[in-house]
Amino acid sequence: MSSEKRRFQRPLGERSYRKLFVIATEGIKTEPQYFNMFNNRFIICVKCLKDSHNNSSPAHVLKRMNEYLRQNGLKSSDEAWLVVDKNSWTDKQLTELFIWSQTRNNYGFAVSNPKFEYWLLLHFEDGAGITSSQNCTERLKRYIPNYDKSIDIRKITYEQIHEAVRRAKLRDNPSCAGWSRPFGSTTVYKLVENLLMGSAQ
Repeated sequence: MSSEKRRFQRPLGERSYRKLFVIATEGIKTEPQYFNMFNNRFIICVKCLKDSHNNSSPAHVLKRMNEYLRQNGLKSSDEAWLVVDKNSWTDKQLTELFIWSQTRNNYGFAVSNPKFEYWLLLHFEDGAGITSSQNCTERLKRYIPNYDKSIDIRKITYEQIHEAVRRAKLRDNPSCAGWSRPFGSTTVYKLVENLLMGSAQ
């Protein structure tokens, strides 16, 4: 996306360029809904790359990102992130994405074990004692009763987001340089911290 396409009429004193976060996600519904709530007319622009054919494998997530970057490029001040679940994917599949994320300072890789719903759960509780992917969803439904891969972002507050970051950090201690994380953990907080920082500027 060129900077021209992201220009807008602005009040005097506001900056004319919004920092861009390009996010390629495994999910085609939940993750884009969640990350799009960080869009801010004056500060940041979040663009989620979805696949209409539901190709959710790590290789397809990376392919969507590479296609976007090939066509649009990325400013050094912008960021590109891959967001996937551990779930049933192999270490080899996820390592390819991690290696990609190490090739540029403004590339990132966030993985949730077992899945993105674990990150959502941390908005409401500490996430201890998760035993399976199904158990993770069941726990989330205590707080979002009708959850079915769709979330009402109006019911998620910034206070809850900050709590989720804090809880995820506690479970990612000590933080390691690689992507591998134990069951019941997520590094989505690293992306969200950057989004929050961008929103505050």
